[in-house]
Amino acid sequence: MKFSLHHKSEGSKARRGTLLTDHGKIETPIFMPVGTAGTVKAVHQRELKADINAEIILGNTYHLYLRPGLDVISEAGGIHQFNGWDRPILTDSGGYQVYSLSNTRKIKEEGVTFSSHIDGSKHLFSPEKVMDIQRTIGADIIMAFDECTPYPCEHQYADQSLDMTHRWLKRCIEQFDKTSCSYGYQQSLFPIVQGSVYKDLRIKSAEFIADQNRDGNAIGGLSVGEPDEDLYAMTELVCDILPEDKPRYLMGVGTPINILEAIDRGVDMFDCVMPTRNARNGMLFTKNGIINIRNKKWFKDFSPLDPEGNSYVDTAYSKAYLRHLVHSNEMLGAQIASIHNLSFYLWLVQEARQHIENDTFKVWKDEMIPKLSARL
Repeated sequence: MKFSLHHKSEGSKARRGTLLTDHGKIETPIFMPVGTAGTVKAVHQRELKADINAEIILGNTYHLYLRPGLDVISEAGGIHQFNGWDRPILTDSGGYQVYSLSNTRKIKEEGVTFSSHIDGSKHLFSPEKVMDIQRTIGADIIMAFDECTPYPCEHQYADQSLDMTHRWLKRCIEQFDKTSCSYGYQQSLFPIVQGSVYKDLRIKSAEFIADQNRDGNAIGGLSVGEPDEDLYAMTELVCDILPEDKPRYLMGVGTPINILEAIDRGVDMFDCVMPTRNARNGMLFTKNGIINIRNKKWFKDFSPLDPEGNSYVDTAYSKAYLRHLVHSNEMLGAQIASIHNLSFYLWLVQEARQHIENDTFKVWKDEMIPKLSARL
């Protein structure tokens, strides 16, 4: 994997770059649609390419490991062959999912034992096993195994967890470096900065992660309930330490406003379930604010979803029709809304790239944020 940094915007830490993998090129800043189980919910791969123009999608190690299982993915020839996506893929290590299973998991130095949410069966995720699983899945970018601490948590717990995450990272790196991808292309390992909302711990972790000199670096443990001020402060602190010549990935973030604020602080890569999850519940993101399509005000509104939109669905369907579909629990409603929201997110980062190149990012961001927060 090769990362090229092309430009930094005046008056901002926003960066414009290109990330090259064996499955294609990724322009940064980039938003990555989440395809937890090997699919972005309610969206065909054809639409991801032609209508949304996604350059990379995510899969999740925990979910793919449990279902369909590694034997199926391996026999298919890896995740790209299995799901028919020939562009880059990133897999989360499963650390966040294990964190969310707090009632059924036990964390030890060896790793984490947990019960499957599907059938209750017992499993162990160790740093070594998670590397082997992600090698078998075959994503272009794979994540180190870490513990995502809850918010709030005590400083002592966050510090102890961080030290264990760093020890786990060393084991991940050792296992990754002595193995190879089974499918004939290169994979890259990203470590993850942790430390909750404690400045000293974030500095400690960012310096440790930077010293590992991997292809890219991630920032985890944020967007778990902390105030936005802490999200932005920790992000900026970490970005100031992580090396400039490596891509920076802020995991699980977030709203359109979160994304613009994080780009302003030096982040290159984002993912979040919000555009698709909220779409399925009838929330649409637009350039002029947020629409709750379930509201009665759209009952007889036959205007396009978004006449200034970026996908064919924005002009092909009316607000009244989408409201009808969503209220009727028709699958097409989730599909239309998901395509719209993902198209908007990809438009947002594309616009950000252009404004970074033009040295107008800060002004544009400050103009966009009040619009994006409006409720229509």
